[in-house]
Amino acid sequence: MPVNRGRAALGVIAAGATVGAATAAWGSLVERRRFGIRWETVPVLPPGSRDVTVLHLSDIHMAPWQADKQQWLRDLSLVEPDFVVNTGDNLGHPTANTAVEYALEPFRGVPGAFAHGSNDFYGPSPRNPFKYFTGPSSHPTGRRPVELDIDRQTAFFESLGWLDVNDQSHAIELRGSRFELFGTSDAHRDWDRLDLLPTNVDEMRSAVPWTEDEDGPSPVAIGITHAPYRRVLDAFVDQGADIVFAGHTHGGQVQVPGVGALVTNSDLPRQYVSGLHRWQHRGHWSWLEVSAGIGTSIYAPVRFSCRPEAVVVTLTAKTS
Repeated sequence: MPVNRGRAALGVIAAGATVGAATAAWGSLVERRRFGIRWETVPVLPPGSRDVTVLHLSDIHMAPWQADKQQWLRDLSLVEPDFVVNTGDNLGHPTANTAVEYALEPFRGVPGAFAHGSNDFYGPSPRNPFKYFTGPSSHPTGRRPVELDIDRQTAFFESLGWLDVNDQSHAIELRGSRFELFGTSDAHRDWDRLDLLPTNVDEMRSAVPWTEDEDGPSPVAIGITHAPYRRVLDAFVDQGADIVFAGHTHGGQVQVPGVGALVTNSDLPRQYVSGLHRWQHRGHWSWLEVSAGIGTSIYAPVRFSCRPEAVVVTLTAKTS
């Protein structure tokens, strides 16, 4: 190879290595800590209703040493939400409960609802991060997973005033509007009990028979789940959900400019990996809000072109 061509090739390789190193540094040291808020407005309330502000938190994956994340979460109380939806994977370390409690304590007394993710039960484990891009993540075999204190987390959330919607249904009234809440456990681990969903919803509606003929307009139905698998979204649409909240995807965690997310870590199509969309099934549809999440596994601490986010959704009145 001529000397000049050899030097040029070496220059290209060196430049590529520099860009790769800079990209990795940005994703691991900077962007994963550039917490932000995404704002959405969704017209689902009956005409004439007052707005309801919902704060959607997901995939916090808290580790005890993440003081900046804890403070940022505490500061989200300045949004003054009327309701908090937490779609799971709050814990990211066996000793993270205290940190999560400190971060979310400012929301005590604010109504809310929560659905667990598998990382609320089991701690993360070392694995090849590149396998994430080959399809939905699998679960380690051959070793016992680290169990997390899910009972403590559940008790804390309930002490805040949040409702457990893991394969359960509830009714609540907020700012003069009525809401039906129903959810599932983590579909990524096949823990969702969709067979129970119709019964749970029917029992809740029988206990609180809200109709347009009885003391005001019919309620707004909200579906809540950790992992937005299609079977769960379809079931929520069938149950009449006006809006569905989910997390789990991390927005792909790494997005390629001009291409978008490479994976969703589920069977959700990539175009729905995060953001506000419409999900259709059997001629009906629901709004679908998928959070890109706030954290990452401590064993894959990188985000690229996919900032960590909380989502503030203003539920507003329909125009007709």
